[in-house]
Amino acid sequence: MNYREPLSQRAVAISISASPDMAVLGLGLEHLDDAMTEVARHLLAMGARLLYGGDLREQGFSRLLFELVARHRRDADLGDERVGVSNYLAWPVHAHLPAARLVELSEALKGSAEVFCLGPDGTVLSTEARVAITATPATRTEWADGLTAMRVAMRTASDARIVLGGIVEGFKGKMPGLAEEALLALEGGQPLFLLGGFGGCARDIAVELGLAVDTGAPFRTWPGRDRFAAFSVENLQNGLTADENKVLAATAHIDQAVALVLRGLLRREKIASGELGGE
Repeated sequence: MNYREPLSQRAVAISISASPDMAVLGLGLEHLDDAMTEVARHLLAMGARLLYGGDLREQGFSRLLFELVARHRRDADLGDERVGVSNYLAWPVHAHLPAARLVELSEALKGSAEVFCLGPDGTVLSTEARVAITATPATRTEWADGLTAMRVAMRTASDARIVLGGIVEGFKGKMPGLAEEALLALEGGQPLFLLGGFGGCARDIAVELGLAVDTGAPFRTWPGRDRFAAFSVENLQNGLTADENKVLAATAHIDQAVALVLRGLLRREKIASGELGGE
């Protein structure tokens, strides 16, 4: 079957979590759910596959994405058999989960979503290899290395990265997870979209790249923040102009943010197809 959606050949990774600024901005977790829903819904409608590094908690974003894909497929009724969401589980995340539960979940999601369990080096484990694992508590170093390996694997498997919100403390990796995913995108020349309207790590990165104005609030120091000083708006390579990226980094209106993300992705598609000149 030929798929004609403009992003049908693209995989877009999403980084999203609550930020320490949400209460100050008058936002709650329901706003974060709405933001994820709108971003994912429009990308799915454009044919994109979504990548997420979730932990499968009952009320987490992984479950929300699974529900969105199932609903989209049901509503579209196009006989589309492509996988809509790929959920990546880092080594320390899935090692403590019962293998039977993972197999059961994979079977339930078959045809619409998939769950990848990764080894310590980021390679995908076969079902047999995962079943053979005996769970043991992970050290902090194993957590950090496993999460980095997962994020590198996701960068390799995706064509663009969207980041929104982001905690800056209480993380188990080498730096805040959203920061590491954004940094890997920048270092690898992957298109990166910074949605700064929810504050948090995404907003901090936007400040470092000169896309957002420091509001005068106390400067947050977190591991890896200084590494973003080596980059600028040109390194985002997301199909948007500098002015458009500044709007994206500041807007609290998710509809506006989604429109900009789609504009950038579609602009890149036209460049790739020769319809537009290079950036």
